[in-house]
Amino acid sequence: MAQSKLVYVHDPMCSWCWGYAPSWHKLKAALESKLVVEYKVGGLAPDSQDPMPQNMQDMLQNTWHKIAAQLGTEFNFDFWRNCKPRRSTYPACRAALIARKAGKESAMVAAIQQAYYLNAQNPSDESTLISLAEQIGLNKAQFANRLQSKELNDELIAELNYVHSLPIQGFPSLVLINEGSAYPIAINYTDWQKILNQINAILS
Repeated sequence: MAQSKLVYVHDPMCSWCWGYAPSWHKLKAALESKLVVEYKVGGLAPDSQDPMPQNMQDMLQNTWHKIAAQLGTEFNFDFWRNCKPRRSTYPACRAALIARKAGKESAMVAAIQQAYYLNAQNPSDESTLISLAEQIGLNKAQFANRLQSKELNDELIAELNYVHSLPIQGFPSLVLINEGSAYPIAINYTDWQKILNQINAILS
């Protein structure tokens, strides 16, 4: 059993990952005593300072409405009025990698999601990420320095290359690594026990 692990492939700024979060936390809690659970960032959108085109803003707002209708997920649409959206999630992914080294990755991801979806803050902005890092107890100056480093960017690129080698279709995705094989696990957004049953069937 020791060699089994569940890889959760996500992006801190992926709206479906936010919708999936309540079910994911229940599944994770049920599995942590049985196998290793690993987060991997998917890198939805590379670095960009360009404003998000209006048609993409409209599409993403429609996605938020769809997720809210299907899953009951809460979104704060003030984001689209108060912020200057950019299609850039790599900074948030880098922030998750820094937090991982301090054992605070899940806390960082939750902080980014809450800032973005509930508090209408922009995690594409490094200032937002630095503030969130301080909130979860990371050293603000060290975090800010590391966020800009080439070493961290190299780590991100290596992780994205690994993620692209997995049998995934998008974000969020779950992959069970068991006895050297990678099994894609179908995600059910509302019934985490169905996912648990899939995993248990492979492990048994």
